[in-house]
Amino acid sequence: MFAPSQYIFPNPNEADPDGEGFICIGADLAPSTLFEAYTHGLFPWFSERDPICWWSPEPRCIIQPENYKPSKSLLRNMKKYNYKITINQAFETVIRSCSLPRRYADETWISEDIIQAYCQMFDAGYGYSIEVWDETNLIGGLYGITIGQGCFGESMFSTQTDVSKMAFYTLMLIGKQHRLPWIDCQLVNDHLLSLGASTISRQSYLNSLQNVLKAPSIDWKKYQEGVFSSKEIAKNNSLLIE
Repeated sequence: MFAPSQYIFPNPNEADPDGEGFICIGADLAPSTLFEAYTHGLFPWFSERDPICWWSPEPRCIIQPENYKPSKSLLRNMKKYNYKITINQAFETVIRSCSLPRRYADETWISEDIIQAYCQMFDAGYGYSIEVWDETNLIGGLYGITIGQGCFGESMFSTQTDVSKMAFYTLMLIGKQHRLPWIDCQLVNDHLLSLGASTISRQSYLNSLQNVLKAPSIDWKKYQEGVFSSKEIAKNNSLLIE
């Protein structure tokens, strides 16, 4: 654990009564600052040349692991290709892969400063990643922040069909095993909705967040030394832990 943050974030509802999502500007990306932000329902989102901006959307996009259902086409591909899936074994590589330009956008909000900040969070025990491999090649994955039973998704990437969805499915299984009420998806978009995400009011999210943060932490060590088979995950709808 690190020293308390020198910054105090405002109440999102008081700072943004109109529900536009933007809360404040400034501060830094130190682990203590990020920890303070996430525990108050905020996250950073800004372009590389802009000052640091903090957001708390209204409404909030979440997904409930208990209600997640993988598509038949995803399960077919997981069985067909039988990729390897690991957890917390290549965090920096995943976030750097997520930072690469997409075909639908020239820029990314995942700057070098963001990469370094989130790698520090991971080193401090507050980050997670899920990786999908074709032999020794990393072909997809996702990363996020974890505090208590709070699981906050940040970004995902894929170089092959459905691979980011395989990582997402794995995250849903972890969430289900730990009985997480939700995984935070932050901003709503059509892709997340297609995966089963929904929205709740910001106030409902903030109320739930306080309970989630007090719950026992997810036991990531239970998973991170294993290598999982996408075929077996699809077949058993679970992560088989020996």
